[in-house]
Amino acid sequence: TELDAAGLAAALRAGLTGVLDRGKAQLEEKTMVDALSPALDALDAALAAGQDLARAAAQAAVAGREGAEATTPMLAKKGRASYLGERSIGHQDPGATSSQFLLEALAKALA
Repeated sequence: TELDAAGLAAALRAGLTGVLDRGKAQLEEKTMVDALSPALDALDAALAAGQDLARAAAQAAVAGREGAEATTPMLAKKGRASYLGERSIGHQDPGATSSQFLLEALAKALA
């Protein structure tokens, strides 16, 4: 009935691992991984530094936003955006953006 900070971080990391295993995406391929990976790294680092879950989630949301925004100049190599080819350049990845929204909602709920 309860989930502690370490458990939540482990669950989120397992979700990212599942995405990586299924989609074979890597960083800088303009996917949700570009938002989730830095966000979870930030979450892990904040928790390891002794921050509470609410503050760690807020830092994860910031890192996720930065990761999503960083997809704008990229060429999509995986996912549906890859069908656009060169036209994907100059647009923020939708998967990274929706992941960013989820991270921000989590941070808000924990605040």
